[in-house]
Amino acid sequence: MTKFRSRLLFALITLIMVVLIAVGVLLGQVFKSYHLNTFNSRIDIEGEWLVSEIEEAGGLENLRDIPLEERSNLLEVRISILNASGEIVFDEGDSQISTHQKDIEEIFASWKRTEDSFELNRDDLDVRYYVKAIKSPDGTSEGLLVFSTSVDMLKAAYRQIWQVLAISLGLSLIVIIYLASKITAQYTKPIESATNVAIELAKGNYRARTFEDRIDETSMLSTSINILARNLQEMVSAQEMQQDRIMTLIENMGSGLLLIDPKGYIVLINKAFKEQFHINPTELLRKRYHEAITHIDIIKLVEEVFMTEQKVRKPLLLQVNIEMRHFEVYGAPIIGMGDEWKGILLVFHDITEMKKLEQMRKDFVDNVSHELKTPITSIKGFSETLLDGAMNDKEVLQSFLHIILKESDRLQSLIQDLLDLSKMEKQDFQLSCEKVNLNELIRDVVMMLQSKADKKAIQLLLDGDEEAVIEGDLYRLKQVFINLISNGISYTPENGTVEVMIKPMDEIVNVTVKDTGVGISSSEIPRIFERFYRVDRARSRNSGGTGLGLAIVKHLVEAHHGKIEVMSEEGKGTTFTITLHRELIQFINKERMN
Repeated sequence: MTKFRSRLLFALITLIMVVLIAVGVLLGQVFKSYHLNTFNSRIDIEGEWLVSEIEEAGGLENLRDIPLEERSNLLEVRISILNASGEIVFDEGDSQISTHQKDIEEIFASWKRTEDSFELNRDDLDVRYYVKAIKSPDGTSEGLLVFSTSVDMLKAAYRQIWQVLAISLGLSLIVIIYLASKITAQYTKPIESATNVAIELAKGNYRARTFEDRIDETSMLSTSINILARNLQEMVSAQEMQQDRIMTLIENMGSGLLLIDPKGYIVLINKAFKEQFHINPTELLRKRYHEAITHIDIIKLVEEVFMTEQKVRKPLLLQVNIEMRHFEVYGAPIIGMGDEWKGILLVFHDITEMKKLEQMRKDFVDNVSHELKTPITSIKGFSETLLDGAMNDKEVLQSFLHIILKESDRLQSLIQDLLDLSKMEKQDFQLSCEKVNLNELIRDVVMMLQSKADKKAIQLLLDGDEEAVIEGDLYRLKQVFINLISNGISYTPENGTVEVMIKPMDEIVNVTVKDTGVGISSSEIPRIFERFYRVDRARSRNSGGTGLGLAIVKHLVEAHHGKIEVMSEEGKGTTFTITLHRELIQFINKERMN
């Protein structure tokens, strides 16, 4: 903008100088012409007056009566008077004209041819002659009056004129330059400010503003620029806010999202999609979908949407790493204004857990039905046998009634475990927390199960610590350890060992239940806490278990905000490790604060 101001000022000054020089030359010529005309007119009038005075005085004979020397000094010219024969009868004035005599002769010769007044210029000597004829009383030519003057006097006058013009025009130029610089600065500064703001707006700085300190056309420009800047800032702020909201929504939505442009390039994937498929965004972004996506079913779905331009919803079973996961995929074409094709949007709803839950419900119904069917069938069969006459045999009656009682107890245990699980899964399930000495609690459990261990000659050991005191629900913790130790006894062969170790630490207590039983394969460990899941179904059922014990244990440990870990090897035994907090209530409050 400084260059623009300089160019504008230079152009204005150049134009003004050209105009002033032209005006100066014109004025100089006008003044010169005016001065010359005035001089000529004055000389002509003076010549006429002097000729009249000579003629009135009686002609050339009475020249002494006329003060010619005074007239020469007054008019600042050289006066020469010639008679009719060409002889100079009077000559007074400037004697620097070297060619005066020769010029007089030439003038006389010229007068003889015309016998009239005339003017003669000697440009080579810068001399000007003015000639007037002197008449005698009878009207004949008696002689000549010659005024001669050097042009230096005129040149001095011309120089004075040019000096005045130069000084006047120079002062005018200085004033005009000063005013022009002020005016250009006054009018270019708002433009410069508006230009700088426009440049900042083009760079994306919508907070830039220009000053509005005047009321004229430039102020309208500044006001318009500021209004534009404010509108752009508000528009961009609204757009950024809207974009932030959309990106926050896209990134935090639970379903995976994939956006494909009209040319088939993947332009957007969200956080859920990355987590669902465990991918790096650079592997997909700015690549064609059929090159980046490895699942054939997804490619076919995209092609179907491209071809039909209709919404498509399909359940897909896809392999993610080594795991098979269920997805409900929703594909929709994006159509803009004027039916312009914008691309395709794919939404991936991960329904794997839902499918697992659905399968668990089916398995639960099947397992419950199966578990209830066995004792009910036994009770019904033995009851029918007794009714058919077997009740008359006392020994058979007693044997059958024992079997019916045993199956009833098993049925009651199953129903009780189901009720316990149902109660634990409710949101309002609460523990009755109190100070619990784990050493005393587990000692009571060991004494309770000692007879069961003795039947199989299993050595039941306890490595306790009297300082193992925690906050917890006494009844529920006893239920946990009864299940674990009982399972250890049930799955340990005769002459085996079941050992319970209590290890207190600063804020937690670890309780380990280790047996030398049959163990669990690594493929089955993730499922042992499922309802009714049995590693060895025949042995589990013969042991009198319901298949719900470990599920109950897991729920109760998690209710105490603890954790349970399993380590096992087939044929070498199983180790369960439970971690419980000493100050449970304090730990829960800290978790809530975080």
